[in-house]
This record gives sequence, C-alpha cells and structure tokens, in this order.
Amino acid sequence: MPGAATTEPGRLRLIGAVLALLVMAFGTATAWQTADRSAAADDVLHTSQPLSADAADIYRSLADANTAASSGFLAGGQEPASVRERYEKDIRSAADKLVTAAAATDPGSASARTIAKLNTLLPEYKGLVERARANNRQGYPLGGAYLRYANEKMQTEMLPAAEQLYTTENQRLRDDYDAATPYPWIALGLGVVAIAVLVWAQRRTYRRTNRVFNQGMLAATAASTVVLLWLAVGHTVARSDLHASYDNGVRSLNVLHDASIAALKARGNENLTLVSRGAETVTVDGVTKDAFDVRYQEQINQLTTKLSTAERLADDTAGKQPVDAARDAVRQWNTRHKAARTRDDAGDYQGALDKIIGPAADAPTRASFDQVDRSLDRALAHEQRQFAAKAGDGRDAMGGLTAGSAVLALLGAAGAVSGIGRRLSEYR
Repeated sequence: MPGAATTEPGRLRLIGAVLALLVMAFGTATAWQTADRSAAADDVLHTSQPLSADAADIYRSLADANTAASSGFLAGGQEPASVRERYEKDIRSAADKLVTAAAATDPGSASARTIAKLNTLLPEYKGLVERARANNRQGYPLGGAYLRYANEKMQTEMLPAAEQLYTTENQRLRDDYDAATPYPWIALGLGVVAIAVLVWAQRRTYRRTNRVFNQGMLAATAASTVVLLWLAVGHTVARSDLHASYDNGVRSLNVLHDASIAALKARGNENLTLVSRGAETVTVDGVTKDAFDVRYQEQINQLTTKLSTAERLADDTAGKQPVDAARDAVRQWNTRHKAARTRDDAGDYQGALDKIIGPAADAPTRASFDQVDRSLDRALAHEQRQFAAKAGDGRDAMGGLTAGSAVLALLGAAGAVSGIGRRLSEYR
C-alpha cells in the first residue's frame, strides 16, 4: 500500500527490500564482471596466445623450409639427408599448425581465409621445390630457375599471408588482454553503495533502539565488505600479473619471433646469392648489386635491431644470455659472409660455397646461422615460460571470485532481511 511507508514497520520493510536488492545487485554485478574477465584471462592463456604462437611458428616453419630448400640445392645433386629432413619437418610442422589454427578459427573470418590460401599455396610451393631438385640432380641449370620461382612464391605470397595471420592473431590476443584487465567499476560502485546503505541502516537502527549491533545487518555488511575487498585486491593482483605477462612475455616473444624470421630470411637470401649467380640484380645508389645480397643485408640489419630490442626487454639473466649469444653469432656471421662474398666476387665460386655451407674447418656461415637459431629458440622457450607463469597467476587471482561473490551476496541479502525482520518482530 502507498501509505505503508508512513509507518515504522512499513519503512523497515522498504529498507529491508532496498538492502536485499542492493546486496544482490552487488553480488550479481561482481559475478558477471569477474566471470567475463576470468574467461578473457583464460583465453589469453589457453587460446589467443597459443594461436598467436602457432601463427608465428607457421611463419618460421615456412621461412625455414625455404632456407633448407636453398641449402640443399647448393649442396648439389646429393642433398644431405639432414637438410632434406629439416625441410620435410618444416613443411609438416607448417601443415599441422595450419590444421590447428583452422580448428580454432571462426568460419568465414579473415584468419580462416588466410589459412585456406596458405593450404592452397603450400602444395604449389612443394611442387616447385621438387622440380628444382629433380633438375639439379641431373645438372640442368633450369633447377636454379625453379628454385628462384619457389622462393618468389614464398616471399611474395606465402610469407605475407602467414604474416597477416600472425598480425590478426596478435590483435586477437591484444583484444583478450583488453577484456581481461579493465577494473570492474560497476561492481565496485555497487559494492560501495551497498555498504554505505547498510552502515546507514545500522546507524538508523542504533539511534532508534540504542542497540549497538544488529546481527543480521552486521553479517550483511561483513559479507559485502569481504566481497568488495576480494574483488578489489583480487582484480588488482590479476591485472598486475596480466600486464606483467604481456610486458615481460608477449612483447619479448613478438620481438624474438621477428628476430628469428629475419635470421631465416637472411640465411635464405644468402644461399640464393650463390644459387642465382648474379641472375637478379638491383641498383642501389647508382651501383648494380646482387638482389639477394642486398636483401641479406636488409634482414641482417633488421635482425640486429630486433636483438637489441630483445635484450632491453629481457628482465633477467636467463633471458639475456641467449640473446647475447645470438648477437655474438650475428657478428661472426657477418664477418664470415663478407669473406664468402670476397671469394665469390673474385670468381672463386667453390671457395664461396665452402664459406657458406662447407665443413666446420672452413668457418662457414652455416655454423653461425645455426648458433643464432639455437640461441633464439632458447630465448623463446624462456619467454614462453615467463608468459605462462604470469598469465596463469593473473587468471588464478580471480579464481573462485565469481562463485564466492554469489554465495556471499546471498548470505548478505539473507542477513539484511533477517536483521530487518528482528526489528519488525518488535512491533508484533
């Protein structure tokens, strides 16, 4: 009845209803917002970051396959079994990762279209490489043309598509971080309002009855305070850990992936410098230069820059050591590459070949590249562990909050109603 609120029992009933609704709204908002953030944090850990890593692995596998194909070609008709095995392993890895990515991608999305494109291009590339090998075994110069065509398909179609997939999945990861880290302002605001109204109601009761404590409303206040503190502290810790997983994990991983890709591209172009034997040239500052050697220099410069960035981002000795080892190997690689180019420019093709893929006694660039590759693999594994640890801590910091807030909200609402009921019983 409209006039019910004009009597003290009516007012108490209204206050009880408001208290119960506020506490329940607080609990509902807390459960809703923490569930969304917890789900996003779980996606960061188990979905988007692994997919981003898979996309990077697809790129690296394709680039490494291209490098292995050119290394095998340089070895002549008798391609080393280890090089052939590396090429086949890379192709299988790229194909497997594409299947995994396709299964986790929404049909019709940009990523799905990119994956379909790569699945079409992969057998085409393999066919060109096999033609290059067949001609090379028979000593036909046409083999070099097929290999350059395969490299062109890789560089102009496949790797750009893989890079697009990597960029898309990285943005998806960034979106999940953005969904997991914002403060739950609605829940926090409702919590402050609910506690303030509970305190007001208890003060009102004290002024009218001179009783210091109302057990029901005291329990409701305690339950609401626990939820509010749990929400504020838990989310602050989660937010801190998630930011750390991005700053100390994802950013380093992205830079290291870029460095690894630059190393693979540099090695592939270095090999193709000898495969093409000057068949492709470009003009730089009025000087005609081998196109593949120019690309090698560009990728080495990019690799050096990325390693400097990775060293700055590394936050512990275990992260810095492999990056430092890679930088030392790049400097050695550059020195050996210059020696190989000197021999090739002097007409000593076999001497240059030995400096590129020859035995260890010839100090080949192959050994330097392998050292760079191994060091980057160690750095990537370390940063991946750091990411997983911090992202896992961030997700776990919100663990139980969704269910716990719902239970405590129910108890708080029940306490508020019980406290008001005790007051109402005094009027009967």
